[in-house]
Amino acid sequence: MKNILVVLIMIWTGIAKAESKFAIIPKPVAVKDMPGEFTLPRDITVYAKQTEEVNYVVSYLGERLHQATGRNIRIAKKLSSGNTINFHLLKTTDHSIGDEGYFLLVTRKNVTIKANKAAGLFYGVQTLLQLLPKEIESKVVMDANWSIPCAEITDYPKLSWRGIMLDVSRHFFTKEEVKRYIDKIVAYKYNLLHLHLTDNEGWRIEIKKYPKLTSIGAWRVNRVGNFGTFSPPHPDEPRDYGGFYTQEDIKEIVQYARERFVDILPEIDVPGHSLAAVAAYPELSCTPEAVNYRVRSGEKIMDWSAGGELPQAIYDNNLCPANENVYGFLDDVIKEIAPLFPFSYIHMGGDETSTNYWEKSEAVKSLMRRENLKDMHAVQGYFSKRVKALVEKNGKKFMGWDEILTGGLSPDAAVMAWRKPEKGVEASLKKHKVVMTPFTYTYLDLMQADAITEAPVYKEVRLNKAYQFDPIPDGADVAQIMGGQANIWTEQIYNIRQAEYMTWPRGMAISESLWSATGTKEWPDFVKRVERHFERLDISETKYARSMYDPVFKASRSLEGKLQVELSTEIEGLDIYYSFDNSFPDRFYPKYTQRLTPPSDATLLRVITYRGSEPIGRMQNMPVEELKKRAEKK
Repeated sequence: MKNILVVLIMIWTGIAKAESKFAIIPKPVAVKDMPGEFTLPRDITVYAKQTEEVNYVVSYLGERLHQATGRNIRIAKKLSSGNTINFHLLKTTDHSIGDEGYFLLVTRKNVTIKANKAAGLFYGVQTLLQLLPKEIESKVVMDANWSIPCAEITDYPKLSWRGIMLDVSRHFFTKEEVKRYIDKIVAYKYNLLHLHLTDNEGWRIEIKKYPKLTSIGAWRVNRVGNFGTFSPPHPDEPRDYGGFYTQEDIKEIVQYARERFVDILPEIDVPGHSLAAVAAYPELSCTPEAVNYRVRSGEKIMDWSAGGELPQAIYDNNLCPANENVYGFLDDVIKEIAPLFPFSYIHMGGDETSTNYWEKSEAVKSLMRRENLKDMHAVQGYFSKRVKALVEKNGKKFMGWDEILTGGLSPDAAVMAWRKPEKGVEASLKKHKVVMTPFTYTYLDLMQADAITEAPVYKEVRLNKAYQFDPIPDGADVAQIMGGQANIWTEQIYNIRQAEYMTWPRGMAISESLWSATGTKEWPDFVKRVERHFERLDISETKYARSMYDPVFKASRSLEGKLQVELSTEIEGLDIYYSFDNSFPDRFYPKYTQRLTPPSDATLLRVITYRGSEPIGRMQNMPVEELKKRAEKK
């Protein structure tokens, strides 16, 4: 028995030691712990057979090491036996790791990364950086134990499309901010940035043939508060809030992304979500009153009160499908955009197209008779087919949100499935290529904690929900699933710091669903790794959410009609302390152990979480009236 106990202790100690050494996100395919560590020498020598793309990898690593350690790298022309970082492109393709996989070997003498392609070397570097001390994330030179634990890692992605969509239309982000965002997402092995470039609130890309798209369409009256509830701007208020990317800016962003093995997917959202374009060129609308329209500043323009899938438009924010000039306009726009983005797809939107203005348009009625279109779905389908032909004419592939499925498009139109996983299944079975992005798991603009602490949005997606994302839903044709992505819409996100806060750590959860092997995800293990990455985000001065430490409230009524409150936490090992007397609880207050009944005259429940003797969550202030409202909704 004593010997068995010793063996168990040794096994447990080895596992604990491995966990303390490796906190890699997304989780690699295989990690073998090895004794010892490699210490960065004062003069860092890198061996690599130089090609343009390999040079991108070497330059990237050199910049990262120099920024935090102050040390420079030296490129060696010959392979050395010790104290080097070696990059090797395999002479014979190893099909097991694909184009983005890698082998990483860290010994006491050197570091070696092998891959089929330079992209694999780059992702090996991302893992290598995560093996270095957290101080590697510093923007200034720091003292640290610059060593890397010895290990042998085999890794490759599950899916080839691993994207994040950044909405730069609702709020504009500068090219430098976009670059910073790219640097953050590549750390978690994302390889695509989807830029939502146009919407009701702004047109963000220069089109030289249509200068009003940016001189008018890129600017609006500034409003701050709860987006969608703002008062309509007065005619004399300055429209000086916004911005746009010149074509030279786009080239610079695309090149910056390319050097980090990230593709840029541009989106021009049509026929709906087009108020910025209509404000610039009213003749693109079916509605004569469009001559008075302005770029939306956050006032209400849609009425969702009737229920159903589509709202009623208060302003006609659609392009007119019955106007031939619209197709000429889009042809010109696509013609200018296509050469700027090397990526094979252009996303042309297609979502949330309200049709109430189309329904009363004589031009649309005439189009329906001429083309034998039976309903508004068929009208949008006609529009989508015309736009798809323009995209293909300009040498690109067509992609749209899953609403394009109703229009009868041919299978070579790719579908981004956002409404629910079943839409992705449907598209795949119709032989469309599919990118999975169901909002219930992947929309990073949704609240990640209780509404009493977050900017109000219609729904929440907590970290553990995001971690449940399965990009290959049951019943789908797996061969048609290209991958998945997270989306961050920015109606309520006014600056890049808040965009970071909404992205991390949920972006880590989505990355693991897209990269790591099926069946390997473990929530408790993921939480431990996320906590290690919080330390890295702190050092890099990246804003992030600690919402996983916040309590979850559930309100109900007992059989006798009394209000009852249940408290829980997303992660294990936390204690919850509370008060009803308006004071701020700490760990010497009552600890939550069972459902609570608020005292008859209490107005506020205050709650905080602790781990041991240290507070870890935010103080939550929950009005009792709010709990009563939630209980009545059950």
